[in-house]
Amino acid sequence: MRTDLPLFDVPRIESIQDMIVQSARRFKNKPALQDLGETPIGEVSYESLLENILRFGAALRNLGIKERDHIAVIGENRVQWAISYLTAMAFNMVVVPIDKNLGVNEILNIMHESDATSVIFSETYEPVFREKMGALRHVRHYIGMDLRKEEDVFLSMVELINKTPAIATDRLPRIDPEEMAVIIFTSGTLGRAKGVMLSQKNLASNLMDMVSFFGIFPEDRFLSVLPIHHTYECTCGMLCPLYGGSFVAYARSLKTVVEDMQKARPTIFLAVPLLYDKMFKAIYRGIKEKKMVSRVIRPMIKATDILAKIGWKSSKKAVFKEIHHKFGGAIRCFIAGGAAPDPVVAKGLREFGFGFVQGYGLTETSPILTLNRLQDFKDDAAGTPLPHVQVKIGDPDSNGVGEVFAKAPSVMLGYYKNEKATAETFAGDWFRTGDVGYMDEDGFLHISGRKKNVIISKGGENVFPEEIEDVLNRSPYIMESMVYGEKDEKEGEIIAAQIVVDAESFIELSETKHVTITPEMINEIIGGEVRKVNRELQTYKQIKKFIVRDEEFQKTTTQKIKRFTVSTEGK
Repeated sequence: MRTDLPLFDVPRIESIQDMIVQSARRFKNKPALQDLGETPIGEVSYESLLENILRFGAALRNLGIKERDHIAVIGENRVQWAISYLTAMAFNMVVVPIDKNLGVNEILNIMHESDATSVIFSETYEPVFREKMGALRHVRHYIGMDLRKEEDVFLSMVELINKTPAIATDRLPRIDPEEMAVIIFTSGTLGRAKGVMLSQKNLASNLMDMVSFFGIFPEDRFLSVLPIHHTYECTCGMLCPLYGGSFVAYARSLKTVVEDMQKARPTIFLAVPLLYDKMFKAIYRGIKEKKMVSRVIRPMIKATDILAKIGWKSSKKAVFKEIHHKFGGAIRCFIAGGAAPDPVVAKGLREFGFGFVQGYGLTETSPILTLNRLQDFKDDAAGTPLPHVQVKIGDPDSNGVGEVFAKAPSVMLGYYKNEKATAETFAGDWFRTGDVGYMDEDGFLHISGRKKNVIISKGGENVFPEEIEDVLNRSPYIMESMVYGEKDEKEGEIIAAQIVVDAESFIELSETKHVTITPEMINEIIGGEVRKVNRELQTYKQIKKFIVRDEEFQKTTTQKIKRFTVSTEGK
């Protein structure tokens, strides 16, 4: 860790309410948020964002919604989602962001478990609430983002804002930054739902730490594609830019990201490793198609490395401008979170002139605990602790590997109405992350995997599935994989893998080699890829058995595989 790198100067904020008011004063008419699709409130400046918040909050008060009442929000990434969330913060209410990809039962369960008395929703969810209203007897107000006027019991967010005068900022309620401000459910399943309670202090401290560690500036532009209810996107992709005076454009969908990048021309792009893996494979697939280019790509990378070292910092951007253009032409940094990215992908994107860093954290930590910096990074590490974060390794083994513990002002208050789960997650005043890793001699944290996923080899060594999956997923023929331990009569437990193939690569192979795609051909190719991977692994980590799946894995919001849904018995 470089100790000579100064922190960026950032304004002190006591709460998210404080941040909203300060940013409006500092950045005034500068564009803040914009929807790239058609919506009732398509764009706002910093001043008009505050104006909308002050009007909407006053309207909610007039409806009888009080301080500390719980308000659920569900919808696509958009300006009105941000206004809803920030209004709850500014008016001392508790906001409950709900995953838009959940099923009806899970949505209803979170509404019930969170004690939400109001819900703000996009038109996608209007049929759900019309049909299930009888099951939500404690919900008093239904507010539609897309309704132009009141319909039956459904209120219009736009109408409420337009007809209600804004209150003055000095009439905003006094915030206790240490009180619960948001409840984020890490699962919506009946009986399994756990609501993480975060305070405005948790969020504000994380913002100050992050932006002082990794500068975010008024000239930065973000393109928001990850689900906004998730703490990673909500804190890093919405609150951080608003704190730094940046601009956020909301993509229409994942399918339109390439088009939306041309419109928004982002300088910073937040995504999960799976998306970067796909981007990287697509870049090399395109290079491979141009045979002449593919022959000179390595010399071009080496040449631009030398040019950058002798002072021409933008040489890679100039030489690889066609690749940069695909992402809008202005990217200064790709940021990976939600899971660990493949170091090969990180290095590969950097070779083309893109900044690339990864961070590490959890919903329970608001979320960031450690972060790499553009001038101080390791591609195989989760970064160094933020300024006010302490990290230690609990009960380390002989290699220094153990559970990662953290202490920080961004650590959650606990789980909502679940004292038992809260107590189990803390060891004194240290938060137990459930991840296993180690700190290296330079102060960088390395994550090996989840404690609950570890496989014990016959010789007693710990095998982390995530490490093997990273190597497997580098293959152009493998889209995703899940590694697990399978009981074996002779060896006790063997390493097995379920693999989803990359259809595009097999189609390309079929067309160029004039071969027919058959199950036998797929198994032969994947078998060869597994053997290549095994040559890179220590004997006790080697894959002894693999299965090709017909369907993709079910995934979480941050594109992690839902391991508990995958059947590994009798495969």
